[in-house]
Amino acid sequence: MSDADYAPLDMAQLRLGQMLFYDPILSGNRNISCATCHHPKFATADGVALSLGEGAIGLGPDRHVTGENTPEQRIPRNAPALFNLGAHEFTRLFHDGRIEVDPAKTGGLRTPMGAEMTQGFANLLSAQTMFPVLSADEMAGHYSENEVSQAVRQGRITGPDGAWAKLSARVAETAGYAPLIAEAFPQGNTLSFTDISDAIATFVAFEWRSDSSPYDAYLRGTATLPETALEGMGLFNGSAGCSECHAGKFQTDHGYHAMGVPQFGPGKAARFEDHARDVGRMRVTGRTEDAYAFRTPSLRNVAETGPYGHTGSHADLAAFIADHARPREAFDAFDRRSVFLPPLEGTDDWRHLDDPAEQASLRASISGPDVTLDATEIAAIMAFLETLSDPVALKGRLGVPDSVPSGLPVDR
Repeated sequence: MSDADYAPLDMAQLRLGQMLFYDPILSGNRNISCATCHHPKFATADGVALSLGEGAIGLGPDRHVTGENTPEQRIPRNAPALFNLGAHEFTRLFHDGRIEVDPAKTGGLRTPMGAEMTQGFANLLSAQTMFPVLSADEMAGHYSENEVSQAVRQGRITGPDGAWAKLSARVAETAGYAPLIAEAFPQGNTLSFTDISDAIATFVAFEWRSDSSPYDAYLRGTATLPETALEGMGLFNGSAGCSECHAGKFQTDHGYHAMGVPQFGPGKAARFEDHARDVGRMRVTGRTEDAYAFRTPSLRNVAETGPYGHTGSHADLAAFIADHARPREAFDAFDRRSVFLPPLEGTDDWRHLDDPAEQASLRASISGPDVTLDATEIAAIMAFLETLSDPVALKGRLGVPDSVPSGLPVDR
């Protein structure tokens, strides 16, 4: 890979973006930042199966609820890693690909939002930031808790009294942001939410560009790989069948596949629906053939980004590889005791697993063959995957700031 694989970046915007990424000012209750669920300490994720957002405190596996402002539910999908999202080939984001580049659409993007909400963003990664700040369970807060959550609940997103304008005003009115904003957007008179999004996207693209792993050195002909890793690469690209989906420079075909990853937690249901299923890509397309299909994740730094699967069903990567290769047998033998879920009273996390009809439907959707891998083969594949770990990207280039302009606490 080279610079040509990535979009050019504005250094002033990324410096502003670093502050915004770590600043809780963008959450309704000023208590959660982007970094809360995407922290370099946990390889840009948060180290748990399903996150606790609004209403919890702490970071990573230590995040927990208190007697005050208890979360209404868990975040229904595992927090994805952020590596290489500034690369040109990433044209779909989220586990179900619900936002994607589409030149035929207004603003060049397809999203679940209205047309007016896709305009002004510099790129797809920038548009991605509109979702967490509008989610009651992630960053906005619950109804009546703050002016942002009230605006979201009432459907006021854009416009002078919308949620985005309220968040933008917070940042613009914080004195410490003034010089950063002036440098990043010298031509603007008023800071917009798309400016904020563009800055955060620029920071993410810069901070977690990952193309200096041992595997990259091997591809460039400047280093060799250990023999076991080479054996694993042969299996990965050959009889194990991994590269059929995990293909290309970033080990992803950017497609959607139903692999029978066990489901638990709240599922993806509207508030008026009474089920705990998550049909994945089908929620976007409406096509039954897309039921339970999820986007193929990139495998860059995968040895550090667990838990694995769209629900974080597996804490151990070797176990996930074994189960992913033989999904039907693994589905039938799944042990829920292996799942790490921070305690949340009043929730039935196992509704889907305890429903025979739901389980039958999910199992029937599994595509692809079953391949049994022995311990030696799994160890070799693990050795190969470990060569995808990039110490520069894992550490981050700018790092966690000592403080942010709002003066609010920084997760570290």
